[in-house]
Amino acid sequence: MTNQLAIVQNNAGSDIDANKAQLVMLIADAASTGAKVILLPEMCLCMDGSQYHHIAENIEYTAWFACQAQHYGVWLLVGAIPQPCPDDDPRVRSALLVFNEQGEQVSRYDKIHLFDVNVSDSQGRYNESERFAPGNELLVVDSPAGKIGLAICFDLRFPEHFQALRDLGAEILVVPAAFTYTTGEVHWQTLLRARAIEQQCYVVAANQCGWHDSKRQTWGHSQIIDPWGKVLTELEHDIGVASAGIDLQRVQDIREKMPLLRG
Repeated sequence: MTNQLAIVQNNAGSDIDANKAQLVMLIADAASTGAKVILLPEMCLCMDGSQYHHIAENIEYTAWFACQAQHYGVWLLVGAIPQPCPDDDPRVRSALLVFNEQGEQVSRYDKIHLFDVNVSDSQGRYNESERFAPGNELLVVDSPAGKIGLAICFDLRFPEHFQALRDLGAEILVVPAAFTYTTGEVHWQTLLRARAIEQQCYVVAANQCGWHDSKRQTWGHSQIIDPWGKVLTELEHDIGVASAGIDLQRVQDIREKMPLLRG
């Protein structure tokens, strides 16, 4: 049985209301494809770090996404938005929130691997750990499209993360991201296809695109890849949506023909 899954590619800046207006249009377009599950990019609501605590402290923002899921009757995976830390850490968490078709939050994955790197772009140095505290729990959620393993952006560079998700039963791996243009151009699709082939899972990746301010540019190229590593659909550099069928029988067939975990 094939279930449709859709990806959204947006361009978030510092104006939250403008970003919400853009997302309203894109979520509606994604729902019109007949998708049962829709994936949004990382930090799709706002890319302005000075507003992250404001977002985390106001439940109205998570409630807004819950309303979108309920309105369209879809599972909505909000790639990542700032959420409160469960301890006394003064930072926030980068959290992937999963809402079901009733608008109920059924899962929250907090990003484990934080983006503290030097990149040869206009931004130069990225220090996510200054604003974000890392999560510590791997999660797989049972959705209408199949068992989905949760990851965010920089997690993509850690194959053991995805192996652990496969061990937990994942059939689909999601990678919401704000992957930089510089690193995305050379590494994005290679890493995505590698994770699909290694784990014999669908990989569903929703990235941001374009310039977000005078220094930060993301790569776009959101895509869905099958468990044999074939790219089923791919966006380019502009905002938009794309969808593809998720066939869990194909996952099982590939795993049976090439039993990588048998030992």
